[in-house]
Amino acid sequence: MRFEKWQALGNDYLIFEEVELSPNTVQRLCDPHFGPGADGVLVLTKPDEPGYVARLRIFNPDGSEAELSGNGAREAILYLRRHWTDADTFSIQTLAGEIRPTILSPTTCRVDMGRASLTSPNYPDGPPDGTGEVAGYRFQHVAIGNPQCAIRVQDPDALDLQAIGPQIERSALFPNRTNVSFWKEVAPDTIRARIFERGVGETLSSGTGASGAAVAHVVRGGDSPVTVQLDGGELVVDVDESLHVDLTGWAEPIYAAQLSEEFLAGGLGGGSPPEDLKQHMEAE
Repeated sequence: MRFEKWQALGNDYLIFEEVELSPNTVQRLCDPHFGPGADGVLVLTKPDEPGYVARLRIFNPDGSEAELSGNGAREAILYLRRHWTDADTFSIQTLAGEIRPTILSPTTCRVDMGRASLTSPNYPDGPPDGTGEVAGYRFQHVAIGNPQCAIRVQDPDALDLQAIGPQIERSALFPNRTNVSFWKEVAPDTIRARIFERGVGETLSSGTGASGAAVAHVVRGGDSPVTVQLDGGELVVDVDESLHVDLTGWAEPIYAAQLSEEFLAGGLGGGSPPEDLKQHMEAE
């Protein structure tokens, strides 16, 4: 089974085509000791509606499925541009709805992320402005394809995200869990942010996390476009008056490879191959 590994600002994903993967297999693939290792898995399939180039599914390392990932989406977009389409603008299906990228260079694209909202079913008891308090922190809820909890702090780099992040991610305020960003203003159009992703933990970067923090910054009166400084590099987030978001950044391939027969035959702990991989092996 062929796949490619890509990264965007240190956020790495494995990209597969036309395959069904169980949560167990996703966990095995993302494990850095028993699998290729990654922050998640992207699966591209033919669309089930006209007008789209592909359908994109995004999986976290714990096997759960995410609605959207800004970095993962850019990796999938630039992969599609290399292998599936010659168009510089096209549409992709996701659980969060349609996303429309514009290719700017072989390694850079701008993604129309849609309109952010300060209210959503992911924060059902929240007020109209989406604010609240969790674990002693004031936060701004932002729905941008997936739930974001953006927290303005004095110094994100002084925080222990491994200690703080899990209790916020799994707070009862957020029935579907939440992604968390800790950010501070560096300049009117620049913020520094660290990200704790739902089902992942702390990551070097996150496109939707950067978008959520940028929206929170603009709602507080900050300038747009917003340059978001992450551990893995910078992203540019354009937030207009209606909270419509465009995300610009880069992604690049690391390698292409084949899963070994040994992995396909059992991988972690040996034994018989998981049914999803077994079916794919038989189809090949």
